[in-house]
Amino acid sequence: MKEKDENVKIQEKRSQKNNREFVVVTYFFLALFLCLIGYIVSFQVLDAETIINNPYNKRQTIFANSIIRGKIISSDRKVLAKTIVNSSTDKETRIYPNKNMFAHAIGYSTNGTTGVESIANFQLLRTHSFIGNQLMNMINQKKNRGDTVVTTFSHRLQQTAYTALGGYEGAVVAIDPETGKILTMVSKPDFDPNQIATNYKSIVGEDDSSKKNSVLFNRATQGSYTPGSTFKIFTTLEYFHEQGSNADYHYQCTGTKTVDQTSIHCYGGEVHGDLDLQHMFAESCNCGYATMGLSLNLQQFGALTKRMLFDRALPIEYPYTKSKFSLTKDSTSASIMMGSFGQDKITVSPIHLAMVASAISNKGTLMKPYVVDHVENDAKTIVTKNKPTVYKQLLSKECAKAMRKLMRATVDYGTATALQSTSYRAAGKTGSAQVSDSSDDTHSWFVGYAKHKGKSIAIAVIVEKQGNGSRFAVPIAKKVFDAYFD
Repeated sequence: MKEKDENVKIQEKRSQKNNREFVVVTYFFLALFLCLIGYIVSFQVLDAETIINNPYNKRQTIFANSIIRGKIISSDRKVLAKTIVNSSTDKETRIYPNKNMFAHAIGYSTNGTTGVESIANFQLLRTHSFIGNQLMNMINQKKNRGDTVVTTFSHRLQQTAYTALGGYEGAVVAIDPETGKILTMVSKPDFDPNQIATNYKSIVGEDDSSKKNSVLFNRATQGSYTPGSTFKIFTTLEYFHEQGSNADYHYQCTGTKTVDQTSIHCYGGEVHGDLDLQHMFAESCNCGYATMGLSLNLQQFGALTKRMLFDRALPIEYPYTKSKFSLTKDSTSASIMMGSFGQDKITVSPIHLAMVASAISNKGTLMKPYVVDHVENDAKTIVTKNKPTVYKQLLSKECAKAMRKLMRATVDYGTATALQSTSYRAAGKTGSAQVSDSSDDTHSWFVGYAKHKGKSIAIAVIVEKQGNGSRFAVPIAKKVFDAYFD
């Protein structure tokens, strides 16, 4: 009897052991199955757009074989890109009705994709038209129309900025500070995207499209420029960081400052006399800022510029060039003085400065910039819509408020008085960035914002090698502001 009981116990133990092993194996394969499901969901839902947008993905060809590429339109419903089909040959041609005006902003879809054509490639190759229409087209072996991408760009504002920049080389970019919508993006020299498919080599010439002297190079996002006096915004912010946002500063300007055999001069040899911080900023006193820069903690200054997105990735979908801050604790007094008013080896892009102006206008908060407002089907039913999202608190509310006061003073009695208007309140900072020893090699800058009745716009304008910011960049900004608030 005992022997029988022992055998039963042994059998039960074996059974329990087998059950445990079975449970372990079952859970193991269940975990593998769940991981597989998770991967498929991630691939199809989260990563599908990125993967399909990859130019090496052959699935794009499959989409293109069944879908006519969708339209791209402006926020005021002007067609920016569309595909026409020859009824006799079924040949498809991508048309850009505005030619050069939206060249860099909208881009092109032959010889690769750029601009919105690249950013929204996934949406343009999908269709959400009525299912009955899709089935009929399938039966009749016809292609379906792709969805329409509605951008944040204002056709009217783009036309204003494009015309205002005229024949100059440079860029204009404007953002809605409260939403992050990019309202206009102009870069010159430009090109006609209608000619890319047939005349690509002649358009590019001997210059690679990634080089800064290429017409395909988007100066608004990829341009890397000496900021000149627009950088005084950052020097002032570091001063506020060390001394408090209510701190004042006094300087007696004689037009020249010399340290260690290096002499700094105010623009045009001007002598500003006795200045407080507000007047020093508004009148753009180089000597005052050179003196301020020598008093700053350069390690803290470097940390501040990183928070302000220097040497950092920018939250935009266009190709861009990182801005660079060059000063360190080992910098010479000459470099510190020059760097404090935006010379030395400091560089910045127009889109970056527009984002900074946007944050200052918006109480220090930077909204993530975007260019696709929504996607709609051929019946104009909204399929997906982008919502404004906070990217980062670039600076404190107190510092933003103090900076707005200084930027308003620049318009009230400083270097940007041409922006005075009865229909809106403008603020900003001009810059004249010398890029060589020649007086002819000076870039004209303006960065700022304007507000009226709950509506606001931030802008950065650069006009290459034209000199004083007040003379060239400010009038362009004014035309954009006037059009926006009209």
